Amino acid sequence: MPWNYDNMSWTDVRDLFRTWREDSERKSEDVVELWESILIEKIHKLGNEKYLVLEQVCVAALDCNRLSVAKECIDLLEQEFPGSLRVLKYHAMHMEALEKYDEALKILDSIIKRDETNAAPRKRRLAILKAQGRITEAIKELTEYLKKFMSDQEAWHELCDLYLQEQEYAKAAFCMEELILHNPHSHLIYQRYAEIKYTQGGFDNMELAKTYFAQAIKLNPNNVRALYGLLLVANNIALSAKCPASKKKDAIKLGNWAATQIQKRYALKATEKDVKNVVDVLGQLQLES
Repeated sequence: MPWNYDNMSWTDVRDLFRTWREDSERKSEDVVELWESILIEKIHKLGNEKYLVLEQVCVAALDCNRLSVAKECIDLLEQEFPGSLRVLKYHAMHMEALEKYDEALKILDSIIKRDETNAAPRKRRLAILKAQGRITEAIKELTEYLKKFMSDQEAWHELCDLYLQEQEYAKAAFCMEELILHNPHSHLIYQRYAEIKYTQGGFDNMELAKTYFAQAIKLNPNNVRALYGLLLVANNIALSAKCPASKKKDAIKLGNWAATQIQKRYALKATEKDVKNVVDVLGQLQLES
């Protein structure tokens, strides 16, 4: 930690905490250490800001597995806001950290029952199911969540990951299609969709993967992973028995173009030895017309 505690007043720490909150920086270890060494004794001087600080310290303590510190913060918050759904959420997180998953789920269910529009406890419930390895139940929970919060892009990404764990590639691809509709200018989404279609295999999926890898490169010409994907998919199309002669020639040309682009990008940043290694690998991947 770069700060010298001896030279920091409690107002300096308060202002630092405020800056981290505004910038959405966790700084968990620093928060807990500064809290215990300086700010805890001055909490009565913080006014209403003390509740924001207590929440900040609670989350930081849970990150650092300082569960006793987290419990102290939750108790102070509960004294001031008895029955608060926000405080109950922290209580559920504390139970989760203690691996008392059943108790945590009961608390979260009570929050959801009182406020069905609250997305946070639903996400925490999903996190618990994942921690327990209950992937099928997590998928069911997340699909129900997305019926109510269809514009939550993080949830679609998470559902895609869960489907990939279960090797449900068609359903994972559907999740990425939804994300493309939400964010049509993200090269990473096009790239990932193309990778899923490539994994599914088959000539039609390879053609689709080629299109989406190409779109990812169009949006970001420096996406080397998409260039590699385009090279591989072009080779697969060219080697396919279903590929007509006209398309085979185009696929080989496209693959050679992708290999050239990869080599150029490595040449800009890599050493001569690295470039030679890349050229050797690309030589094994490329097809000759």
